[in-house]
Amino acid sequence: MTDTKKIVTIGGGSGQFALLSGLRHLPGIDITAIVAMVDSGGSTGRLRDELGTLPPGDVLKCILALSPYDEMARRILLKRFTRDRRLLGHNAGNMLLTMLSRYTGSFPAGIDALAEILDARGTILPVTIDRATLVAELTDGSRIFGEKAIDIPSDNQRESIRNVYLVPHHSDRVSVFPPVLEAIRDGDFIIVGPGDLFTSILPNLIVPGVKKALRVTRAKILFVVNIMTKFGETHHFTAQDFAARMEDAIGRRLDGFIYNTRKPGDDILQRYSQQNARFVEIDKRLDFWKERRVYAGDLLETGGGIVRHDSDKLATLLERVVR
Repeated sequence: MTDTKKIVTIGGGSGQFALLSGLRHLPGIDITAIVAMVDSGGSTGRLRDELGTLPPGDVLKCILALSPYDEMARRILLKRFTRDRRLLGHNAGNMLLTMLSRYTGSFPAGIDALAEILDARGTILPVTIDRATLVAELTDGSRIFGEKAIDIPSDNQRESIRNVYLVPHHSDRVSVFPPVLEAIRDGDFIIVGPGDLFTSILPNLIVPGVKKALRVTRAKILFVVNIMTKFGETHHFTAQDFAARMEDAIGRRLDGFIYNTRKPGDDILQRYSQQNARFVEIDKRLDFWKERRVYAGDLLETGGGIVRHDSDKLATLLERVVR
């Protein structure tokens, strides 16, 4: 019998959903997902603004990804209300998670309750339970407030993002949720990404205490390199840019980089180029990569014309790394 490996993922959004959907099927692993708490768009943003709750959207994705009933649960819990005026645009899962959190008295207890309902395999931890707004500082000194505004540039002339930070709502600082530090300390492997660098990944790492915990953990830290750049966040980034930014954010050299080698078809690349998005490539001639471990392979999924990491391919590669 193989030893159980403790796998900790750090991220948010659809990238973490893809990763967890694949990891769920691997034997001999104990999964903990650490999730960013800055989502401010759509149903999640409305619940945060109207009820003062923590954003449920990314947590809900993680619960669904780790549930054996993922397909059925997604059809039900991601269904949006259309009849009632107050419920219009919300989905059932966000509402259920919010109500469970309010009834139990805490957001983590609400997460555990919904995870129990769906038999989710693993533990899901919000990186913080303090409400905060994500702020991006641009290279021209201007600032953009809120994950939604950062995620979707207002025009084609926006400056690059220099840094991001958190502004707390009701206190003078944002505190890390203590079980997050325990998970990082006790993990065997920590997988950061995939996901949008400035709105899904870095919002976890800038919560006080997380960077220090990652710097001293005995766990091996792996970063899943993005497949495509994103205008307004990582425009013109190469794989080296992603890697260097992550190592700077964590404060140590990472133990490995997960990289997709397969390019999308020309028709898809052309469509993405209209959004100023480019395929992320590694130049292995650079000394930077001669000193770092890269685990590469075909990890591509392009169903519906959308470029993403394939859950099963990603899990298969990671299983080889972990074992």
